[in-house]
Amino acid sequence: MLWAAPAQAREMAGVRMPDSLSLEGRSLSLAHMDLEEKFFFKVYVWSLYLEQKPREKSEAISANCVKRLQFRFLRKVSRAQLVEAFEEGLASNPALRGGAMRQELDRLLGSLKDVPEGGELVITYVPGGGLRVSGEASHGLSVAGKTFADALFVSWLDQHPVFKT
Repeated sequence: MLWAAPAQAREMAGVRMPDSLSLEGRSLSLAHMDLEEKFFFKVYVWSLYLEQKPREKSEAISANCVKRLQFRFLRKVSRAQLVEAFEEGLASNPALRGGAMRQELDRLLGSLKDVPEGGELVITYVPGGGLRVSGEASHGLSVAGKTFADALFVSWLDQHPVFKT
C-alpha cells in the first residue's frame, strides 16, 4: 500500500504538500510544485516527487526509481474535461498514438471520473510494480512495466519543464 508520512510542507494556493513522502519503504522528495490555471481560474496544484534527485529531465525519466505526480483539484472538474485535458496534453507524444501504448492510454482515460473540489489524482510509478493511478479522479488503474509510465512522465515534463535543459 502506498502512503505518505507527514513531514515539512510547502504551500501553494492553499494546498499543502509534504516536502517528502515515504512510499513502500522508500523516501521521495518534492522536486517541484506548481499551480495550473485555465482562463484565470485556478484548476489544480500539481507536485512531482522523485526518489532520486536528477539534474535533468532525461535522468528523471530513465531512472528506475519511484516517481509520483500528484494533482489536488481546486475546483470540480468533470470527467469529460479531465479526459480532454489528458488527450490534449498527451497528443504531442507519438509513442502514445498507436499500438499497445494507445490501448494503455485508452484504459487510463477510461479510468477517469468526475473529480470534486479538493479531490486528487495520483500517478505513481514503482519499479517492479508498474504505474498506479489512484485518487478521487480515477476508478484506479495499474499498468505493468516502465514503458507506459515513461511515456506519461515524458509528456508531462515536456509540457512542464522543471529541470535545466
